[in-house]
Amino acid sequence: MRRALTAVFLATLSPIALVAPPAAAQSAVAENSAARDLHQLFKDSDEASLRRNPLYGIFRGDMRYADRFGDYITDAYFAAEKQANEEDMARLAKIDRTKLNPTDQIAYDVFKWQTEQTAIGYRPDILKLNAVRPLNHFYGFHTFYPTFSSGKSGAPFQTVADYDNALKRHREFIIYLDRAIERFREGKAAGIVETKMTINNVIGQLDSQLAQSVTESPYYGPITQLPASLSDADKARLTADYQAIIEQGIYPAYRRLRDFLKNDYLPAARDTVGLSTMKGGAELYRISIENTTTLPLDAETIHQTGLSEVARIKREMEKVRQEVGFKGTLAKFFDYLRNDPKFKKESREALTQGYYDIGKQVDAKIGTYFSTLPKAPLEIRPYEEFREKYEAGGSYQQGTPDGSRPGIFYFNAYDLPSRTTPGMTTLYLHEGAPGHHFQISLAQENAALPNFMRFGGNTAYVEGWALYSETLGYEMGFYKDPYQRFGTLSDEMLRAMRLVVDTGIHAKGWTRDQAIEYMLSNSDMGRTDATAEVERYIAIPSQALAYKTGAMTIQRLRKKAEAELGPKFDIRAFHDQVLNTGALPLAVLEKKIDAWIKASK
Repeated sequence: MRRALTAVFLATLSPIALVAPPAAAQSAVAENSAARDLHQLFKDSDEASLRRNPLYGIFRGDMRYADRFGDYITDAYFAAEKQANEEDMARLAKIDRTKLNPTDQIAYDVFKWQTEQTAIGYRPDILKLNAVRPLNHFYGFHTFYPTFSSGKSGAPFQTVADYDNALKRHREFIIYLDRAIERFREGKAAGIVETKMTINNVIGQLDSQLAQSVTESPYYGPITQLPASLSDADKARLTADYQAIIEQGIYPAYRRLRDFLKNDYLPAARDTVGLSTMKGGAELYRISIENTTTLPLDAETIHQTGLSEVARIKREMEKVRQEVGFKGTLAKFFDYLRNDPKFKKESREALTQGYYDIGKQVDAKIGTYFSTLPKAPLEIRPYEEFREKYEAGGSYQQGTPDGSRPGIFYFNAYDLPSRTTPGMTTLYLHEGAPGHHFQISLAQENAALPNFMRFGGNTAYVEGWALYSETLGYEMGFYKDPYQRFGTLSDEMLRAMRLVVDTGIHAKGWTRDQAIEYMLSNSDMGRTDATAEVERYIAIPSQALAYKTGAMTIQRLRKKAEAELGPKFDIRAFHDQVLNTGALPLAVLEKKIDAWIKASK
């Protein structure tokens, strides 16, 4: 559920706009059988996917299947997903692309790319590698689902039906946890196993949740906020039912999973951390690179790009060191930024207020760069303490399309002394506005797009946009302060180091400690953050490659548009073009921007 979900572009191409075409154009589309078939395919595919993946619907505000958790990781689930994907590909192949208008051709290409990528995941040789590793410390229902069910996230708790639906989902979730044990057991027997490091972290996550009393559990959260509209009888029944399912169902299932992983699985888990050291892992990593970057790149090319970017950014860091008059080496400057008290907040509350203040400053300037703003508000909050230790420095959780549930920018307050202030602005621009909040909200709020593009995406575009958004801080004036400028260079350095470290770990045999030391020697990151980052790359190979790849593509396209359009270039129009058709594979995005440049001339 952490991954982005996977459009008809109902607009003319000269230029592509965020509106439906006029009635005459709509009539022409209706008369075009190819377009009609394409639109129907998108609609049918999305509807079928919601039935198979009910939690997706809840996130979108669709409650038709809200009483179901889903039969994830069963053979039947995998077979149904594979069959649906094959049927989608077969229907798409029957549509004559040449009879579609230019925007529908783009939609055709995006859908084709997605279905082809999905098909690779269901190849028997690939599925057998992933199915038997159902979760790790960075990706898994065991940490996603309690937050989802807390009453402060995706699942609504407004009516008796909402509360009863959650109880039904909880029962299926318990079954899922036991099912995960069986998948792990299959992998152990086949010699396809997770790393000792990731499994030890999962055990720690489960222990943290089990250490909470029933009433402290996020699963009990909805009971602490029972709506006044519920009857006393319903309140009493629900309170008893929630306490019982946590105490007698969820917690025992967590213990079974924890005990199995600790006593049976951990001894057989891998000591090495690179995916290429796992049986079949080298091919899986190769496939993962193209899936996450959306480009036919290889590990060595990415590694060399990373080394080049690290060197360039270090030169910019040296300029800042000289500007502030620091006399020591860059490494000493890193230590100074890590350890000097003036770069730290004294409390979680102060850190929170710092992000509130940044949000207000961004809001005051954002209209200069964007003509279309999200309806959904943006909420700022720290990670819950039960999961903060294993989370990244920040993340974003989408709101609902109608804006009734806000998007959430989460920041990490774990080990507060390791959290420094220079990177706060760039983190907010990335995870909040105009990064993930704008990109995700504007897509899902655009009812002119079909659902597969409103709620879909790919990592290179989604994370590439967010990293590109960090660079807007220069134009907004936030990086005039040299320490804030160093903060954004540090974040850019992080994304460049990811190209080096991810490929180093998974293609070149780097160890965990080797990767951590590389990051510490090339940045001002604290050891806590560097460790969490490296362990994340170990847990989700190739995902970290998408950020820099996507951002460099968007930056290149902007420079191209500026050069070719000259005084006609409008930054707000460019941002509309990048954002108004949802998340595109990078090659498709480039074709779209090229067409816009040509039309704008």
